[in-house]
Formats: sequence, structure tokens, C-alpha cells
Amino acid sequence: MKHSLFSSKWIIAIILAFLLGAGAFPRFSDLSAPLLDFHPTRQLFGAIKARGIYYQDLPGAPEWQKNLAVRQYAAEATIEPPLLEQFTARLYTIFGEQTGIPRALSASFWLLAAPFLFMLSRNLTGSTPAAAGSLAFYLLLPYAVTASRSFQPDPLMVALVILFWWGMENWCRNPSWKWTILSGLAGGMAIFVKLPAAFFVIGGAIGMIIAHPGLKKTLKLPKTWAVVILGLLPPAAYLFYGTYVDRFLGQQFAGRFYPELWISPSFYLRWFLKLENVASIIWIALALLSWLVFAGRPARYFLSGLWLAYGIYGLTFAHHISSHDYYSLPIIPILAVSLAPLAAEILVVMRDKLRGSLLLEIVSVLILFITFSLVSVNQYIKQRTNDYRPQAAFWAEVGSAIGHQPGVVALTTDYGYPLAYYGWQNSDPWPLAPDIQNFNETFSSLAGRKSYFLITDFDEYDRQPDLQMLLTSRYSVLTQGKGYIVFDLLHPKK
Repeated sequence: MKHSLFSSKWIIAIILAFLLGAGAFPRFSDLSAPLLDFHPTRQLFGAIKARGIYYQDLPGAPEWQKNLAVRQYAAEATIEPPLLEQFTARLYTIFGEQTGIPRALSASFWLLAAPFLFMLSRNLTGSTPAAAGSLAFYLLLPYAVTASRSFQPDPLMVALVILFWWGMENWCRNPSWKWTILSGLAGGMAIFVKLPAAFFVIGGAIGMIIAHPGLKKTLKLPKTWAVVILGLLPPAAYLFYGTYVDRFLGQQFAGRFYPELWISPSFYLRWFLKLENVASIIWIALALLSWLVFAGRPARYFLSGLWLAYGIYGLTFAHHISSHDYYSLPIIPILAVSLAPLAAEILVVMRDKLRGSLLLEIVSVLILFITFSLVSVNQYIKQRTNDYRPQAAFWAEVGSAIGHQPGVVALTTDYGYPLAYYGWQNSDPWPLAPDIQNFNETFSSLAGRKSYFLITDFDEYDRQPDLQMLLTSRYSVLTQGKGYIVFDLLHPKK
């Protein structure tokens, strides 16, 4: 394919630029959409913390809003370092409180990592067009588009992990101080942003080291230990400070390790179903086939380290991997790189079939452009179709109806986070029916000293006839509207 369009630097550059544009378009569209589209509890957790930081020093804010924002912030647990929340709050001081800001930040992190994923795939396969295929998957997979514009640390973590992989691949071929410092800092910051990144940092490093210089030789290099030290310093400092100095990290490790699930077949089924939410079984099967059959030695060992790391990571966080699909977000760049060897083989077949036909090559390039465009536009249409602004307005209405007063127990969704953020209304959650052992004791302990009982989850309300009977017979309705009802617990019926 001497004069192939696919070997032309200009055509490849145009394809890459087009891919970045196709990936950016849906990510940066409708940034003002409420944070209710993707795991609202997780996103609003970050939004509440960012708002609390912002309101602490906000001049001219109503005193009740400032107090409530700060109290809501203080009530939330510190899990990861609130880097995104802090950065968001600083930008709020310039542009005002707009949740499009953290969306844009997360999307930017994901896009900034794209060139490094492309260069990594190209180095592993020796094929620029195949690397472009990996990039297309990374940028245009529908789940990746939605998740990478969410308010949570995961997109930044994934971006830093990709930067580490690329730096480590270069370090293994040329262990200079430049690559030593880049790899060590990228890996350390990835783990600092979110500790589970350690699985993918360590797995990628071991796989790459075995593929290139070898483990025995690498352990003798001083620069190897420099990478390790640089990688350990940021997370180690955070863990020490959080565990022994400020002592806020107790909840970081509580309720996360469930080895008893390993012997449960349903656990693996739930894990698979969550994984399929991220990428369809077809993509997963093709990626596995590509890794096991078509990958060359460096790529095979590197990918082996990543797939093994993902498996150990899933077993370590068994409950979360099987109940939260975003815990499988790091699988997206793993799949993208895994698909590159298969893409390289397909391109070899295309070269033979096209036989230098310029017309067929032009048609092939046009098909790629049309496909990328349709995938990008389709994701944009889905985002615009699923408009959550009415839901945000509903929660604001509920908060206003209650008057943003304390003493509310609520049977509501998403642990009360939408009510807290959009309604400026704190509440204590009422349990689901299976979690209530003794109704009278539960009501007395949770609602006995409260002022109001809010109902917005009427499906769950229908499953609790004891609660319905008690509220309707003993308490009057303070206010109600479409989708909610508030009972006045301060003034029982006589």
C-alpha cells in the first residue's frame, strides 16, 4: 500500500483531529444539565462539597444558605482528596456556581489523556491507523461519553493512569530520568486522586517491565526505585495525614472488602451485568480475542498485567464492582488498547483487499468520518432527550414548600441528595420496607423528634402500609404538590 491514504500523515492527522472533535462535541454540549443523569448520589456528593467550600467565603450570600451549605459540606465524609471539588469551588468564585464547570473539567481530563492513549497503542502495535481505532473506541464509546463528564474523580484518575502507562512504556525502552520522573509522578498522582488506581498502575508497570527489560534486570536499576518512591509519596502522605493526623480516613476502608462474595455465582453475574453496562459483550469478546491471539510480545505482557489487575481489583472491591458500574470505568482504556492488535490485523486485510485503489480508500475514509459523526451526534441527541431540568425544579419546589427548615425525615430517592442540593433541604432518610424490623421502634427513633415527614417515593410508600396508616390517621398534611406530600409531625390530630 505504497501510496495508501491510511499511511498518509495528513490523512491520519485529519482523522485524529476529527475524532477529538467528535469526542468533544457531546461531552461539552449542554454542560448546564443537572447532575442527575449519571449516578446522582455520587455526583451530588461532589457538588455539595464544592458548594460548601464556595459558600464559606462567599460575600453577600444569605446567611441561612451559607450556614446550610457549610453544614452540608461538613456532614459529608472525606473519601478521596477533594481536588476536583476544590478546583471547582475556585472557578465558582470567577464564573458563579455552575455545575457545568466540573462537567467541563472531567471531560477535559478525559480528552487530554487521548493523545497519550493513542501514542501508547501506536508504540505497542507499530500501527498508527490501529492506534486511531483505539482512540475512536476510547472517545466514542457511549458509556465513556456520559461517565467522563460526570462530577467525580474517576475521569481524572483514568487520565493519569493512561499518562503513567505511556510514560512507563517509554521508560522501559529508555529508562532516562525524564521518563522516570514523568512515570513516577503520573502513577503517584493517579493513586493520590483515587487509591484504587494502584491496581492499574502496578499491573501496567509489572506487565510492561516483563515485556521489555525483564523483572530481574529492572530491580537492579536505581531509577526503578525512583519511580516507586515518586509513586508512593503522594498517596502515602495523604494516608498518613488522614489516618494519623486529622483522622478522617476511618470510613475509607470500612465496608469495602467482602471476600465471602467470591464463592457466590450471583456476584459474578452482577459483576458481568455491570460490566456490560460499560461496554457490550461484543467489544469485550473482541478485546480478549485481540489480546490473546493477535497481540505481539510487549503488548501481550502489558495487557496481561492490566487484565489481571482488573480481576484482582474487582475481587477486592467485590460489592462495589457488582453494584456500581462506574467502578469499571478503568476497563475502557484497557479495552481500547486491547483492541489495537486486532485493528492492526484488520488493516492488513484491508490493504490486501483495496490493492491501492484510491477510490476505495476514499470511500473507506468517508465511511469512517460518517460513522464517527453519527455516533457523536447520536450521543448528543440522547443527552438532550433525557432532560433532567424538570427533576431539579421539582426538588427546588419541595425544598421551598418545606421552607428549608430542619427536622425532616424523608422517604425519598438517592439518599436525599437531590433534595439536599437542588432543594437546599436537609433530611434524615426513612428506611426501605425490608430494613424495618420493628415499625414502632423505628418510627419513634427516626421521626419521634422530627418536625416533618416528607414522601416523594410513593412506590416505596405503597410497600409500607403501617407507615401510611400512622401518618394519615395521626398527622395532618402540611403541604403537598405533584409528586410529594409533607406531614406535620409537630401538630398531631386530636
